[in-house]
Amino acid sequence: MNASTEALPVVVIGAGPIGLAAAARLIERGIEPLVLEAGPAAASAVRDWSHVRLFSTWSEVVDPAAEKLLAPTGWVKPDGATYPSGGDWAELYLQPLADVLGDRVRYNATVTGVSRSGRDRIVDADREAQPFVVHLTGIEGRQERIFARAVIDASGTWSTPSPAGGSGLHALGEKSAADHITYRVPDLKDPAVRARYAGKRTAVIGSGASAFTALAYLADLAGNDEDGTGTHATWILRRGISGSTFGGGEADQLPARGALGLAAKAAVDGGYADAVTGFRTDVIERDGDDRLVLVGEDGRRLDPVDEVIVLTGFRPDLTFLNELRLGLDERLQAPVELAPLIDPNQHSCGTVYPHGAAELSHPEKDVYLAGMKSYGRAPTFLAMTGYEQVRSVAAHLAGDEEAAERVELTLPETGVCGGAGLFDQPEAAEQTGGGCCAAPAILAVGAPASSGAC
Repeated sequence: MNASTEALPVVVIGAGPIGLAAAARLIERGIEPLVLEAGPAAASAVRDWSHVRLFSTWSEVVDPAAEKLLAPTGWVKPDGATYPSGGDWAELYLQPLADVLGDRVRYNATVTGVSRSGRDRIVDADREAQPFVVHLTGIEGRQERIFARAVIDASGTWSTPSPAGGSGLHALGEKSAADHITYRVPDLKDPAVRARYAGKRTAVIGSGASAFTALAYLADLAGNDEDGTGTHATWILRRGISGSTFGGGEADQLPARGALGLAAKAAVDGGYADAVTGFRTDVIERDGDDRLVLVGEDGRRLDPVDEVIVLTGFRPDLTFLNELRLGLDERLQAPVELAPLIDPNQHSCGTVYPHGAAELSHPEKDVYLAGMKSYGRAPTFLAMTGYEQVRSVAAHLAGDEEAAERVELTLPETGVCGGAGLFDQPEAAEQTGGGCCAAPAILAVGAPASSGAC
């Protein structure tokens, strides 16, 4: 890297918890960051699940370098033993942190492309000496480009939920039925949202914690004498029901995650939900009453429903990185060195050990996917793990390889997980222990989780 390139900022894509922590770590290292946020405020994705209570305590979701930046402003860290909601996290920590960063954070700036200046992905000549060029669209569609010495993509996966179709593609008719489909766990405390599901039949597609959350919400609504009469869920699973369908229950090493599974089981056992197994959605049709009929790959047709909640995970948006030479696992779409550590068939959030710049590197030097984006399609992610990622990356960019390779995150015996899970009250959380948080769409009952942080 030549001197003129080294003087350029490091562009950080996304002003969420990991992107802002990356900026704080870069400043700590004397490197100038520029954070580009597509939304109008910090943590726009987190605000979408503001009603969700995290599985992790405040002590686990505040980055140490960020806390140092906030301290001179008089910022007071919330009680470390309590559990913030997504709204708390955004308003009491993430937005104040973005405010401290000032002009280093730009809002309404949507990144549309990243490349090497003057080099598309096939050109080798003098490639690493060239700065990165980042194209973005701002307010009123104004196009702009920014040059950078390195790029950290912490944009997450929240904007790209996976579809209902069993093949990983949208089911036929899915897009045209969008007015009756959501890809998030609905906030049933919102009167307008509640009215959409009260007294209705709803299909819930998915088998993870986010599906458990939706089933528990709908069961709670169905049991309400005021407006819940007639509320019923059809739970659609792509596989059969087995001993592990509802998670580990009380035996789960992550009790809050176990509590979600128990809540889903209670919804089925209580008659508030019926389970349809081995069903892979192929077609979504409208009937004459404007209700939706789901048709499986095997030809089965389910009874009509009023609404569909699709909770089949999230996936990374890689389109704007297409001119970069990324080394991604063919299944998870995560960095090849990281993928074996986060394979959901082998690991839970308690067993993925801390990792950093080495595992996040790509053939394209000085490009890093961090946070939930780095996990590709893997469902579990912890905020503290993301903070460790960007600490290591910042050290590497500063030339401190010893610090980049050093592990500074110490996981508690039960993992970095912990939290309220199904329960809203701290007392209840104390009774159940900790839990794992994944992306925002599967974080806890009372919210979504599978991309975000915990």
